[in-house]
Amino acid sequence: MKLILQIVLWVLIAFFGYQLYNSVIGPVQFNKAKEKKYSEVIERLKDIRKAELAYQAVNGRFTGNFDTLVKFVDNAKFAITVRRDTSYADVEKNKAYGISEGYYIDEIIIDTLSFKPVKDSIFKNNASYKEMMIVPGTDAKFTLKSGEIEKNNSRYSVFEAKVDKKVILEGMDEDLIMQELQVKSLDGVPGPTIKVGSMTEINTSGNWPKFYDKKE
Repeated sequence: MKLILQIVLWVLIAFFGYQLYNSVIGPVQFNKAKEKKYSEVIERLKDIRKAELAYQAVNGRFTGNFDTLVKFVDNAKFAITVRRDTSYADVEKNKAYGISEGYYIDEIIIDTLSFKPVKDSIFKNNASYKEMMIVPGTDAKFTLKSGEIEKNNSRYSVFEAKVDKKVILEGMDEDLIMQELQVKSLDGVPGPTIKVGSMTEINTSGNWPKFYDKKE
């Protein structure tokens, strides 16, 4: 009986020791894996933002369609321009006032020098933009929306690309995922999604902390 009791005690010690170890090392391993997954997702969101800003520069608005965005990057070109400020005498006004010189008209002249493909300008030799709609490590796609909001009596084009954290962290510890969805700290990604842009504000930033941008 004494031997059996000792065995049971050692089993209990081993079990509770494992549980204690797991409660300490589990969150550490979770955070390490989470940050790796988030980094990959954020890099893809940055690609979406680059493509959207280029699309807006050429078309004057954002798009909420990935097929349109990919085709744009494949085929569109930026105009390389030079701006010149000039002024010349307002002959009619000077003649009306009986003066030879006095009133001048200021004018801005923009000359187009050449055109450069968008994909060479913002993605170099990288074709990652063709898969920018896919959430890394999953079969899911980012949600992409675009629209307009009114501010100070003016209309502004906006866009938003996002994905639920649950999609990114699928298969990991459920309790730790639930805690992650409620994060509000400035050191973490707040809320249940990772996103770039906004449908309610004039904003093209991401909701991730700055250390995810350290490569830049």
